[in-house]
Amino acid sequence: MQTQVTILPPPQPESAEPAQPNLQPIPNGQFYRVVSPAQESLVTPPLAGELSKTLEQFAQTNGFSAEQPLIISFKRGTLGLHRFGRAADIYAAGGKGIGQWAHEWNEAMRKANAVTNPQERARLAEEEKQRNLGYKLYKSLQAHGGWAQPKGYPVQLFGPWTRGEGPHKAISDKLLTAHRDHIHVAR
Repeated sequence: MQTQVTILPPPQPESAEPAQPNLQPIPNGQFYRVVSPAQESLVTPPLAGELSKTLEQFAQTNGFSAEQPLIISFKRGTLGLHRFGRAADIYAAGGKGIGQWAHEWNEAMRKANAVTNPQERARLAEEEKQRNLGYKLYKSLQAHGGWAQPKGYPVQLFGPWTRGEGPHKAISDKLLTAHRDHIHVAR
């Protein structure tokens, strides 16, 4: 009687990282155009869909059209959620960097706060809220979008306005500094 021996392949070591998901660039919309290279906006399909929907609504609400679309630029980070396509960083909107929009916001708020008349102060602040496209984009992302909140971590929406506007106002100086020139969203 012969014994049949089956040789099994050696076990493969378990990966410490999850498998890389299928990623896609954030598509252009009817009212907005992504001008950064496609590899800078590679994200999971759910994040691409959520950002696309939010950007389309934002652009249309703010007067952009198919003939004159909102210009958006992304840059892909290399750490954490970026590695798996679950995060995107918006670096420019409307032809101006998010850091520049933030600088203009801070200057306008300094000037408004220096005014002694409360009605004039409120008027100046409201004018900047209506004018500043970076601030308006941040607030739109805050209002529309199911952004991630990993257990034990804040909602994954950070940018120059986070400390004043939320959603996680207790942001650390380190995290705020890291997001002073872009808006980070994750899903």
